[in-house]
Amino acid sequence: MDKFIINGGKRLKGSIEADGSKNAALPIIAGTILIAQGETVLENIPPLMDIFTIKQLIAHLGGKIEYDKRAMTMTIDCSNIHNNTAPYDLVRKMRASFLVLGPLLSRLGEARVSLPGGCSLGARPVDFHIKGFRALGAELSEDAGFIIARSKRLKGATVLFDRPSHTGTENLIFGAVLAEGQTRIVNAACDPEVADVAAFLNAAGARISGAGTSTVHIEGVESLKPVKYRVSGDRLVAGTYMCGAAITAGKVTVTEANPSHLTMISRKLYEMGCEISELPDGVTVKGPKRLGPVRVVTYPFPGFPTDLQACIMSLASVSSGTSSIKETVFEDRFSHTMELRRLGADVTVTSNEAIVKGVESLKGASVMASDIRAGAGLVLACLAARDESEVLRVYHIDRGYYRLEEKLSALGADIKRVS
Repeated sequence: MDKFIINGGKRLKGSIEADGSKNAALPIIAGTILIAQGETVLENIPPLMDIFTIKQLIAHLGGKIEYDKRAMTMTIDCSNIHNNTAPYDLVRKMRASFLVLGPLLSRLGEARVSLPGGCSLGARPVDFHIKGFRALGAELSEDAGFIIARSKRLKGATVLFDRPSHTGTENLIFGAVLAEGQTRIVNAACDPEVADVAAFLNAAGARISGAGTSTVHIEGVESLKPVKYRVSGDRLVAGTYMCGAAITAGKVTVTEANPSHLTMISRKLYEMGCEISELPDGVTVKGPKRLGPVRVVTYPFPGFPTDLQACIMSLASVSSGTSSIKETVFEDRFSHTMELRRLGADVTVTSNEAIVKGVESLKGASVMASDIRAGAGLVLACLAARDESEVLRVYHIDRGYYRLEEKLSALGADIKRVS
């Protein structure tokens, strides 16, 4: 098992490109199941563990899939999709695998998909998916840990979510694209990744409008055609590098990222004393000598992303005052606070709120990543800590960041991977 060895105190300086968005690439790859003939080419696909998991799943279902890691290009031909079962062995590794439910149901009329796994972040039920597909006319049941869905052809309807669901919105879009008639999803997730999925499907011949807003309209079509599509930059990776500049009092330009997707993180870094400059394809962040405190409430886009909560907490831990960070998206997303305390942070958690009293400096220690984003937050804290730190279980980080240690080293960090 690998770990990172980090000697803190180095300022991050320079320019770096954000990777392609993992959270857009995964559903887009799942959506290629809807294209019954020909090869689809996807560009800017990051070579992450989760990408290889869904690649394996598409192959299991009967698709032909090739990936050029160097070019970050994936070629997919789902002409021979025949298997309607997504097994537990694959779906348990990654929650996004559940997104094959909609495409399989639309394509084959029946889907057997294992209940999902992935990071441990509290209850993340799939009831929104189930209620939505039932509204479209599907029959759904559960048997031995599998969701079984059947329908000769789904029919358009109005689907109302109790609260925005990222994967729920994408799965219902997949189901509605080839459905008979029109579908309207109300209180849909507004995330840029949802808009990216819709743009991909529209390029393939779908008729989707409103993606990226709270109401999405889909007019069903008979079929989709092969397409060449480039996935957008990853706002979460970009936000992590921005936080890296802030916590090390450095100056970093992040490119290949849409600055409008980074508005909230830019705003909070500005409140903490950073200088922010927007570019046509990115943003530059210059950190102050010492960060100021901040108040953050995580919320679905366009709110502050829960996936950057651990990063902003690391920044708050070395700020000049007391910060408040409230988590409203996931139940168990404060596991990293125990590890931050090992570095000397002063963090108190009550229910869904963390009070962080900034300290003069953190001290190197051995810490452990519990999920992708917690791991990234701990890496940032170690970059600011005195002396040597080690971050264990970096396989979690590898699920969302490609060669993070190499990217940070190129910016001046003293970080290396050790087996």
